Amino acid sequence: MILTHDFIPLNNSRLSRLCGPVQAHLKTLESHLGVSITHQNGRFKVNGPKARAEQTLLILQALYEQASKPIEPSFILLMLQQSQHTDTLREGPQALLTKRGDLRPRSPTQGHYMDRIQAHDVSFGVGPAGTGKTYLAVAMAVDALERQSVQRIVLTRPAVEAGEKLGFLPGDLGQKVDPYLRPLYDALYDLMGFERVQKAFERQALEVAPLAFMRGRTLNHSFVILDEAQNTTPEQMKMLLTRLGVGSKAVITGDVSQIDLPKAQASGLVEALSVLKGVEGISFTAFTSADVVRHPLVARIVDAYDAHSNSTPPSKPASKPAPKSFPRKA
Repeated sequence: MILTHDFIPLNNSRLSRLCGPVQAHLKTLESHLGVSITHQNGRFKVNGPKARAEQTLLILQALYEQASKPIEPSFILLMLQQSQHTDTLREGPQALLTKRGDLRPRSPTQGHYMDRIQAHDVSFGVGPAGTGKTYLAVAMAVDALERQSVQRIVLTRPAVEAGEKLGFLPGDLGQKVDPYLRPLYDALYDLMGFERVQKAFERQALEVAPLAFMRGRTLNHSFVILDEAQNTTPEQMKMLLTRLGVGSKAVITGDVSQIDLPKAQASGLVEALSVLKGVEGISFTAFTSADVVRHPLVARIVDAYDAHSNSTPPSKPASKPAPKSFPRKA
């Protein structure tokens, strides 16, 4: 089936960015969706199965709206993934006051996650890496700060060693834990810009610190994000959740498949998911590989590891040698 679409108002600069250098973006769409695309003077023709052709036109329109600046190839791949959920494409961007004007949920789960953060004082986002759990939480925090719904943002995560020892890192304590907090800084810089982040730190509207630094505090009028929560102990999780004061909101994110705690140590996130289930005012959002917004291969990697984990029987602990018996003294 051949479907046509005219871009109105016609903008040649947008059309050029939409097509990409040497039609690269169109070729990407053709190869992934199994259609052929031709165009002339702003009229695009898509030839392929009806459902695929309609999906292609929907993506083309969404890309055209984003073409006020050059479109990166990675963004095309994200749009292809997002197109699996056409309702999300039709809804359009969610208005958040951040530097990223194009920020919006890329899957229904991400949309539900953002709605639940808005509606609940405590929200949990649990799932594999690359699903946007932390980034969207930071975006919601920045939006709340810009709207003056909160007075500051507090970002924290446990400084748990993932196979490497803190003691061997150079520098003082602050420099040792900085690599653990770097992903949070990166999200802030992307959503606010470097200068605004620095000014926010200066007026104490932003705080990024290891989880251990939260003990004994009361966080009023704050948007608190606990990242990598699977590496908290039950005591640490309870400590953080009980820090919330008046006018505060908390988002806890983690991936229970990537726990770096000692094997004998229980995860605070796993316990919280059980203990807090059904508590009024707390929401839970479960992400899957379908929500991964990194390279498409990441979703397949997550699925492969999940399948391997489900098919491999748990290893039995090594049996301890029987204690030696000694003859009693007469």
